[in-house]
Amino acid sequence: MASALQENVHAIHDEEAKFRQFDVVNDCSDHYFANSKHAAYKRACFTSTGNGALYKKIMQDWKILEKDLPESIYVRVYAGRIDLLRAAIIGARETPYHDGLFFFDFAFPCDYPNRPPLVYYHSHGLRLNPNLYSGGAVCLSLLNTWFGTENEKWNPSVSTVLQVLVSLQGIVLNDKPYYNEPGFKLSGSWETYNEDAFLLSCKTMLFLLQNPPRNFEAFVVGHFCERANSILSACKAYQDGHVRVGLYRDENRPTCMSEIQASDRFKKSMDKLYKDLSVGFAKNGASNLHNDLIEEFGDEIENIGLKQKRVTEKKKLGESCEIIVYLKSILGLNKGGKTLKNNANGIKMNTS
Repeated sequence: MASALQENVHAIHDEEAKFRQFDVVNDCSDHYFANSKHAAYKRACFTSTGNGALYKKIMQDWKILEKDLPESIYVRVYAGRIDLLRAAIIGARETPYHDGLFFFDFAFPCDYPNRPPLVYYHSHGLRLNPNLYSGGAVCLSLLNTWFGTENEKWNPSVSTVLQVLVSLQGIVLNDKPYYNEPGFKLSGSWETYNEDAFLLSCKTMLFLLQNPPRNFEAFVVGHFCERANSILSACKAYQDGHVRVGLYRDENRPTCMSEIQASDRFKKSMDKLYKDLSVGFAKNGASNLHNDLIEEFGDEIENIGLKQKRVTEKKKLGESCEIIVYLKSILGLNKGGKTLKNNANGIKMNTS
């Protein structure tokens, strides 16, 4: 079972290890703004005259990102569409977003930096934060999409894309997102909100495992292979009441042994998510799942491994058949497979 599951694990980790934090790519076909009416206007603006200052500013942003990105943020820009950018943010430890991946698509307006970039969040229809809407809208003072003082809003002279990314990670995806909207009184408590945020973060992981964003496929696979056990350990710690949801530190560090009662709704939802994540991580190629997971979901994980092995063997068999057919066509082997005919000199050779 292990060999079937882990046949491509080393290759996956090699690809993830090579994945640069900042890189220029070509394919922007799944970018939110690539085919929108906003993008069409911006692209026409980029091909018009008098945009040297705009190009220069975007190149400055690229250089800043390439040099100063935090280790937990990854960016792809596009050679043919410098007005577009995609970023992946890893959720910080001791928040309900820890170990999750959160993707944002950026588009630079024609008068950038006089106006801030447009930003779309890949929500998968989930509202896991007061500032990140299920439709993809992002509310942040620095983007001028939320209230704030002059110092908090976009300043064309000093504001950068890097500042936006760091703000999304540190200010939006924080340890108590319940308090992100002080102007509105949310029902419940920050503890309850953290439970919901973590559940939705786990659901986001499942969406990403099934359909990773373009140009980030290897990164998504490698990240969840590496973090699978830590994520599942946090799920168990929260469910068993060893640590409050969102405050998990690390699987190798002792957690609080006092009982912290999670809601029944959270426990029920986590039962299913824990199983789905375990199977999803195994299917994704996680090579170091805890033994208790193998015992609990062994049959399903083994079936995944056997299916992967069959797919690999079928692919290899198909490639071999194609090669044989190709060689037969070149050598003039007849359907019966008995003779080879050399059309150049009429010589027949018995192959039996």
